[in-house]
Amino acid sequence: MSCEEIFLEKLRKRGFRLTPQREIVLSILHQIDSMASVEEIFEKVQDISTAIDISTVYRTLDLLQEFNLVISTDLGDGHQDYKLVGAEDPHLHLVCRQCGAVIGTEMGPGSSLAAYYLENYGFRVDFDFLSFPGLCKNCQPQGQ
Repeated sequence: MSCEEIFLEKLRKRGFRLTPQREIVLSILHQIDSMASVEEIFEKVQDISTAIDISTVYRTLDLLQEFNLVISTDLGDGHQDYKLVGAEDPHLHLVCRQCGAVIGTEMGPGSSLAAYYLENYGFRVDFDFLSFPGLCKNCQPQGQ
């Protein structure tokens, strides 16, 4: 099932509809390969329709995040950046603090970590929102 179909289904379950504004924001997210700020997303939305205000972008991003179709992270500048993850199986996100690249990776040791917290604390980790900030191999200083 595509992320558009999932979004539509979850909106309908909540009594909402897929408005043209929401559809445009989702379309823009499909065009962006790395993390993007609300302002960057809004700027691209404005190229399509100046009738959409920034509050609509925020609300749509909140819904997409609630439906596990978008991740957000603070790359160290105090602002949230967003990326569409779509309809993927649970995985971890490695987010480069320098270039904003997001690398989806299999659960690997994350499964053991989740089992540990569940067994010892009764806490179920939500991997849909789990990301690790750091530096990708292209942004690391040479020789390290």
